[in-house]
Amino acid sequence: MGHKKKPIASAYKARLTLNTIRNIDEITGYITFIKHQPANAIIVGDTIYNTIARIEKQPYAFKECLEIETKSKIYRQAKCLSWLIIYKIVLQEITILGIMHSSRMPLHIKMLKQIIY
Repeated sequence: MGHKKKPIASAYKARLTLNTIRNIDEITGYITFIKHQPANAIIVGDTIYNTIARIEKQPYAFKECLEIETKSKIYRQAKCLSWLIIYKIVLQEITILGIMHSSRMPLHIKMLKQIIY
């Protein structure tokens, strides 16, 4: 009687790098100011943040980032609309390294390994 269930805290916590925040600003800014679609920019931004929330809940549900191959498979990528969200898992922390269009060359993805948090 009177027992309330506490919400289960996520076992993982995502941290966005400055590069990731810059990427989101560039994506939504391009859609807003160049494409003249501010409503669509809001939808895209929300979808990116929703995908990051899904990554927090199940980081290993997304495929390994083959461009940044490691034995421990700590680098992963999540597809979000036309973009890839590249992230790294270390212990219980997820670091979102960057977001780039899926048509970008693999070399650009490899460069995300050098991102300083």
